[in-house]
Amino acid sequence: QVQLVESGGGLAQTGGSLRLSCAASGSIFSIGAMGWYRQAPGKQRELVARITGGGSTNYADSVKGRFTISKDNADKNTVYLQMNKLKHEDTAVYYCNAVGVHTTQSYVTDSWGKGTLVTVSS
Repeated sequence: QVQLVESGGGLAQTGGSLRLSCAASGSIFSIGAMGWYRQAPGKQRELVARITGGGSTNYADSVKGRFTISKDNADKNTVYLQMNKLKHEDTAVYYCNAVGVHTTQSYVTDSWGKGTLVTVSS
């Protein structure tokens, strides 16, 4: 089983910053890609940012230039989402996602964390 544990959510003011972390565990051999999604109240879950095993990144248009996804240099199974210049509309539950996970015993196509709440006060 693959487990994704998010941390770093909380309350921020408009224009402020937060950094989210996601650590994947479970005897992982490799991960195809990890990403952050978010779901605001009454809205569908949407992709925020994604990083592949090779380090390629892509972002939602709404966060380009403000958010940065990166991997931990020491632990390739940990990713971060640096969120700067936060806006009220960034308020949502943020979920970590991993796809194409090879473990020592299985292949997991899609795995999700439980989510962390980010609230940006206006």
